[in-house]
Amino acid sequence: MGIGELDREAHVPEGRPRGTAGSPRTLAEALRARGDDGLAALLRARPDLLGPVPNDLTQLATRAGTRASVVRALERLDRFSLQVAQALAVAPDPAPYPVLLGLFTGGRPEPAVEEALPRAVALLREQALVWGEDDRLRLVRTARELLSPSPQHPSPTGLGPTVAEATAGMSPGRLQEIVAAAGLPSTHDPVSAVAALTSLFTDRERMAALLDTAPPEALAVLDRLVWGPPYGEVTAKPTAPVGWLRDRGLLLPVSPRTMVLPREVALHLRGGRAHRAPEPRAPELAVARAYGPAVVDGAAAGQAYAALATVEELLKSWEHGGPPVLRAGGLSVRDLKRTAAALDVPEQVAAFWLELAYGAGLLASDGEADERYAPTPAYDDWLDLPPAERWVRLAGAWLAATRTPGLAGGQDAKGRTLSVLGPDLDRAAAPEVRRRVLGLLAALPPGAAPAPDTLLARLRWERPTRGGSAADRTPAAPGAPAAAPPETAGGAWASDSRPAPASSTASPADLRERLARWALQDAELLGITGRGALSTAARALLNLPLDAPAEPSAEGGGVEPEVARERAAELLEPLLPEAVDHVLLQADLTAVAPGPLLRPLADALAVLADVESKGGATVYRFTPGSVRRALDTGQAASDLHAFLAAHSRTPVPQPLAYLIDDVARRHGHLRIGAASAYVRCDDDALLGEILADRRSAPLRLRRLAPTVLAAQTDPSSLLDGLRAMGYAPAAESAEGDVLVARAAARRTPVRTPPAPVPDGPPPPDATLLAAAVRAVRAGDRAATAVRKDPVPAATTPGGLPRTSPAETLATVQAAAMTGSAVWIGYVNAEGAASQRVIAPVRVEGGFVTGYDHTADEVRTYPLHRITGVAELADDEV
Repeated sequence: MGIGELDREAHVPEGRPRGTAGSPRTLAEALRARGDDGLAALLRARPDLLGPVPNDLTQLATRAGTRASVVRALERLDRFSLQVAQALAVAPDPAPYPVLLGLFTGGRPEPAVEEALPRAVALLREQALVWGEDDRLRLVRTARELLSPSPQHPSPTGLGPTVAEATAGMSPGRLQEIVAAAGLPSTHDPVSAVAALTSLFTDRERMAALLDTAPPEALAVLDRLVWGPPYGEVTAKPTAPVGWLRDRGLLLPVSPRTMVLPREVALHLRGGRAHRAPEPRAPELAVARAYGPAVVDGAAAGQAYAALATVEELLKSWEHGGPPVLRAGGLSVRDLKRTAAALDVPEQVAAFWLELAYGAGLLASDGEADERYAPTPAYDDWLDLPPAERWVRLAGAWLAATRTPGLAGGQDAKGRTLSVLGPDLDRAAAPEVRRRVLGLLAALPPGAAPAPDTLLARLRWERPTRGGSAADRTPAAPGAPAAAPPETAGGAWASDSRPAPASSTASPADLRERLARWALQDAELLGITGRGALSTAARALLNLPLDAPAEPSAEGGGVEPEVARERAAELLEPLLPEAVDHVLLQADLTAVAPGPLLRPLADALAVLADVESKGGATVYRFTPGSVRRALDTGQAASDLHAFLAAHSRTPVPQPLAYLIDDVARRHGHLRIGAASAYVRCDDDALLGEILADRRSAPLRLRRLAPTVLAAQTDPSSLLDGLRAMGYAPAAESAEGDVLVARAAARRTPVRTPPAPVPDGPPPPDATLLAAAVRAVRAGDRAATAVRKDPVPAATTPGGLPRTSPAETLATVQAAAMTGSAVWIGYVNAEGAASQRVIAPVRVEGGFVTGYDHTADEVRTYPLHRITGVAELADDEV
């Protein structure tokens, strides 16, 4: 539908009588009759209408009727509101409220529907999808086109076209044959024939009498089509039951091989109901288990601590050179498996931690020629924060992230595998689904964990599938005529909506359900939930009540986000284990950390020993290699003995002391330098032992002097080779000093976290809404102001006045002298046109200065940008 067609719905031409406030003739008039709160509610619900702010209400109405905006609004309706819109699409236009109610109840009492229907109509009216009073409800034209039945897209209600639509193009002779077969008197023209058939099919008594004469097989055919799809295929020679229905117009041809059940016939067979199963109420959330809030908070705190430890372990393992970046971006499958094995978690969980660190800005690629992943400088700042604040940072990044690690390993539309940390993992709906899942958890009493199936059912009701309710799309049973193929029985506007995510062939509704399942799993991993229930710290982070169920529609609010984060950290801090400053040394060359270690102690112990097992207590094991690693950092054996004695609650075991002394005695006995490389040692017998060892052959050593060996390899390779043979050489400088091999942590340049992909325009705040409503109101006053004399204007809706430059100058000068207001058309430097009402006070130098009633301030306008001017009636301003 073009702009001109939209305008005919939104704009009333000059001179045409307008409807009263109780009976608007157009959507623009209906919006004009709203208060400021009503306009603000519309703009809040449909923020896409604000880009940019409409000049007036006519433009707002036109924009609200565009296809993209209507599709977006329909996608955000709950199931019952969408069912109401679908019913209006098959109802007469306009439809009185009793007719709409009858399409849901069939004339029988339905308390749930009768209670919910006014709210649904009010919601549709608020979002400008429906306008008019209850005696003349009108669905916006674009929504009607999207939801109305057509051969390509049957209605989600399962209803087909009306008799008039299905018989369009049928020959007059064939129409008369149908009229006669139905027992009606012949007519003189096709219009009256169609009217007679429609009258018959909508008359319950006459229709019942006609169906009483139908063969049982014909009634069975109607039963298969009544709830849709209404289309069926027939053979070249249809069976007798199908022929009986066709002859009487109960089935009408839409092609040589396809028949359709007219809407009036289907409604009669349904008892007047548009939907097979109206769903006026949202499914209730069932509580699977209920725990004490303290139990939930304790479990969540344990998960939060594990999350911090996992992220820290992951990034520490990549400090000295992470895995390479694939050419197409992302992490290879092999490196993902290695990471999962190192973290001792499944690959999908490892993908979650990687994406979480990436989304929080703690991990990125270094941008070098040989591009690799490494921690960012922000990681060091994050490590310096208290544990609770570190968790808040991770949880906040997860809530806002659009990257979806659950999609990793799948394929995009081109069959390419989606990689962790790679492109194409963003899904704009992810943050909204996460917050909605957590909002539903918050609606339960503190400590209550929901049954996942009921939570998913609630989400499906809040955001139904694009084709409508599954109950409305029951396929026809086998037989003649056969049901239309599934692709012709889907939603009436599915193909006009945004394309499905590129990660798979799943429908958007299926993706939304998977996002909800992933949100539940990720929230448990991260410690936002404990045992399936929302923790108190998470409630504070979401800005929701801490000790009572939140409203089901609660989205947070009440305090500033920074205050909410601080509050969440304060609630979590006492529940996290306190860091300890000691270990317990054991005779089997292990050390047990009875809790999280203070950072300096943990860093030093990580160099001196290897982590053997993790859990509530971390076990470290001392090996010759780990002790040598500590000595390589420049420490002496006495330093290591003093360190262990100072931080152990048990005496240093004799085997550990012997291990340190033995490795220290041999450490540095061999010296490696650059010749290309050489080995020197005061013990010529040791050098002879090395030369005699077959494992030294790849090093290609030869003796230069009794205490010096030369090697045809670089010093680092020589170091590695001798260490692999069981020796403990030390590297030395050109001056002969021992080189301290202190591990240098690798960091990327400063990186910003990946920006979430927005799911449409952000919700406007109160300040923007108030300003937008004022601007639209002012622009509308300018557009609808009554002028004294007709002025030539553009043919577009709300067209700008057109006068010559001389007439424009004379009119504004006269207005400045008399202090009156004028209506002007103005085109700014960007080419945007608008209408304004101004009271000129000064005209000089090619500019007019005056009070702009539209903007509610004094402004100056160049005269050459004013397209035209007209005087206003005396009672307008």
